[in-house]
Amino acid sequence: MKKSRNRFNTRPEHIRESTSREKVLKNVRHALIEPAVNPFSRTDKNNSVYKPMTEDPDITFADEFTKTGGKFIFCESPEDMTQKVISLFDSKLWEQVWANDSALIGLLKHAGIKVNKPGSDDREMKVAVTTCEYLIARLGSVMVSSGQVSGRKMNVYPEIHVVIAFTSQIVNDLQDALSKLKNKYNGKIPSLVSVITGPSRTADIEKTLVMGAHGPKELYVFMADDLNT
Repeated sequence: MKKSRNRFNTRPEHIRESTSREKVLKNVRHALIEPAVNPFSRTDKNNSVYKPMTEDPDITFADEFTKTGGKFIFCESPEDMTQKVISLFDSKLWEQVWANDSALIGLLKHAGIKVNKPGSDDREMKVAVTTCEYLIARLGSVMVSSGQVSGRKMNVYPEIHVVIAFTSQIVNDLQDALSKLKNKYNGKIPSLVSVITGPSRTADIEKTLVMGAHGPKELYVFMADDLNT
């Protein structure tokens, strides 16, 4: 007996009676044979889709970064940064920190802070201090990568992430950061590139906001002005 065709199913019979995998492949073939017309063919991809920023990039970054829940500390010089790092650690009663960058280790030890290097006790890592690749002004985000000395886990393991940066690392947009990153590593982008926008948070479980679910629950950026030095 011939099966009656469902009048609501307008797809060809050979597709309806195929396996799920075959359906997908046949739809792909159909799309390649009869491609849809691009309704945005006249779009200029070289023009930015964003409105021009009304403030300087450093001010824009600070505003956007604090909106995401990050804590921003501007420093007039590297010396001023050292004093403000000491003040933060004293106020929070942080007695030790994890760092893997020789310049940062020197700064922290000069500030009288005990420094641990990443190793077998990484689960005890509470506060980590790292550098970054770039600060993305429009997004208020921090770009880090596996190409840095700090590696991958120091951006994820600790409860508190402290980033040491300079005004020369600020870029306007994500596209600028990726372009500079590619040039920095001689045309090769590191295997892992992350854009951190504020402390880690999620509301997936019963729509309750939980901080530190997938990474640090506190994010600090100390930014010193190195363009006028």
